[in-house]
Amino acid sequence: MYTNLLPEAQLQERSQPKKYDLRGEYYRDQTAIIHSRPFRRLKHKTQVFFSPHNDHVCTRIEHVLHVATIAASICKGLNQRNDEKWKLNEELAYSIGIGHDLGHPPFGHAGEQALDDMVRPVRRFIHEINGYRVIEKVYNFGEGMNLTYAVKDGIICHCGEKFEQKLEPEHKLKNLNLIQTRANTPSTYEGCIVRFADKIAYLGRDIEDALIGKFITKDQIPANIQEKIGSSNGEIINYLVNDIIKASNRGIICFSDETYQLFLELKTFNYQCIYTNEKVKEYEDSCKNIVQSLYNFYMNLLNSNGLDQKLYASNSKKIVQNFGAYLYKMNPFYTKEKSKHNLSDLHTYTNLVMDYISGMTDNYAIYCMKEINIPSPIL
Repeated sequence: MYTNLLPEAQLQERSQPKKYDLRGEYYRDQTAIIHSRPFRRLKHKTQVFFSPHNDHVCTRIEHVLHVATIAASICKGLNQRNDEKWKLNEELAYSIGIGHDLGHPPFGHAGEQALDDMVRPVRRFIHEINGYRVIEKVYNFGEGMNLTYAVKDGIICHCGEKFEQKLEPEHKLKNLNLIQTRANTPSTYEGCIVRFADKIAYLGRDIEDALIGKFITKDQIPANIQEKIGSSNGEIINYLVNDIIKASNRGIICFSDETYQLFLELKTFNYQCIYTNEKVKEYEDSCKNIVQSLYNFYMNLLNSNGLDQKLYASNSKKIVQNFGAYLYKMNPFYTKEKSKHNLSDLHTYTNLVMDYISGMTDNYAIYCMKEINIPSPIL
């Protein structure tokens, strides 16, 4: 039987023990994530296309729901196979899926790149690593969500940038606090499956949105893809999910050789015709400028006012007052973090502004830019 080698007691371990609950450990994590503010804000964060006035364009919250359901479906399919015995936890896969992008900043990968550029002299900004920071350290005024190890591991190791043909869990406990890159593999099968589900979810859906926005035409989709996989999001998901369920074997989650080549062809098409589209790049440049401008604005505030909340409260700009209120609530966390890791003021300020901006929605980031650049009426 193929199942996780780590004992469930270790996979379900939390930073702070919780009393028994009839929902089960991973379902509790689902509800903790769904009821959290970082999850709510995903509804106003860009997936690929910034389109706040089109209700049918995919947002980040829709994407994570796609990933969660696809991952749970793959687990269900593998559990029902007759030729090989698999024992996977659908609730664990779903929990990782809905939580995997909680660390994304506004404006999708353009926002991520811009924020990484701004903090790089001191640290890196990688949304997978930031997702762990959100759920374990920053959320709830520094208390974190207190999720299970397996869910936290799946979130920090979901790596949305690699397109592997096959994956096998590491089957070992890691010190998640030490992870600083995308090099790690999840400790569970469910975490590996979420890595596949992430790409399956966005490749087809991004084509659908690109067609809606007239960035591409259906005729541009390679004939080989249309004939063998399909051209609609539903057809693409169905084909890729079923292939993983059939092809995975001997404890390895994988695509078949033929499907993997089609998968790479689909990825290449998306990158060449959608993600590097001139209109998309223009939008991304504008979004990067917003993130960079906000970063400079808040860093200048900190360099001038430090952590003195009174100076922020007396400012006429609402966004400065809001930032001051955030500092007031989070000051114990940043003070403790600075002392524990012996951080400089620059490092602490960098962490603070990074956390604040990465938590913003697209809408709030734009509102802040307007507040900065457009004077408020005085009469």
